[in-house]
Amino acid sequence: EFGPCRGGGGGKCDCNVSILPSGYCQIAASSSVDENRKAKSTPSILADIIKEEGLLAPYRGWFPVICSLCCSNFVYFYCFHWLKASWLKDRQSTPSTDLIVGIAAGVINVLLTTPLWVVNTRLKLQGSKFRNADIRPTNYAGILDAFQQIIRKEGVGALWNGTFPSLLLVLNPAIQFMIYEGLKRQLRRGVPRELSSLEVFIIGAVAKAVATTFTYPLQTIQSILRFGQFNTPNVKSKLLSSLQTIKGLLVNRARKHGMLGLFKGLEAKLLQTVLTAALMFLLYEKIASCTFRVMGLSSNHYKKR
Repeated sequence: EFGPCRGGGGGKCDCNVSILPSGYCQIAASSSVDENRKAKSTPSILADIIKEEGLLAPYRGWFPVICSLCCSNFVYFYCFHWLKASWLKDRQSTPSTDLIVGIAAGVINVLLTTPLWVVNTRLKLQGSKFRNADIRPTNYAGILDAFQQIIRKEGVGALWNGTFPSLLLVLNPAIQFMIYEGLKRQLRRGVPRELSSLEVFIIGAVAKAVATTFTYPLQTIQSILRFGQFNTPNVKSKLLSSLQTIKGLLVNRARKHGMLGLFKGLEAKLLQTVLTAALMFLLYEKIASCTFRVMGLSSNHYKKR
């Protein structure tokens, strides 16, 4: 199982560095954390950030992003392929199987890696010039210092802020993998073969675009809960992961910005995630193929994945 998980972890980290500015831009553009920032096009938001905060601002927090992505994708890919292999036992996979296995792998991944994403979100936004006066500034020296300050000031439970929407969002990678594996089976129908780089890139992009669009409103709520730095005295941390709070945030955003407001920043999010996922799947397939060959496994073993 280490072939797929090495491919997933390594592939995601390699391709994400060049796409990182879009990730930061998406958080600002979506108005999820700072609702007073006006929604503009992706280039305009990026230009504003560089003008206000410097040329390197879009790459703020790149190291925790890479660490989080590497750990998260390693865990997800390993669990996905291990659970799938254990369940199927050489039987043909189906879309429903891929979806169920993807959800199970996503739940495990969320419970293990949410603390990393909480720290990642805060470090990525640290030093930003927010337009919302209710946002409290943070001052973390790095990943370890962020962990220590959060535990000391907010308690261990704060590291799992946003866990509930994250559990709902396991549908994102589950849908992504269901579509990807389904399209891959269709392209291989009749004769098992290794897909071309272009085929992998396209089906990876399509799968991620569908999954991201479907789950995007929840992703904006997830960012709010992970950030958690608001001067709102009546909100208790134990409520931040409740279904009632999530529903309230969604309704409030819909009332304030309209139904389309739930999809603010989707353009930038798609720009980042679709390209990243397409490149990740491409690198994943190549790294996994090479790993299987180095391990002495036959090409048929790889093609039956």
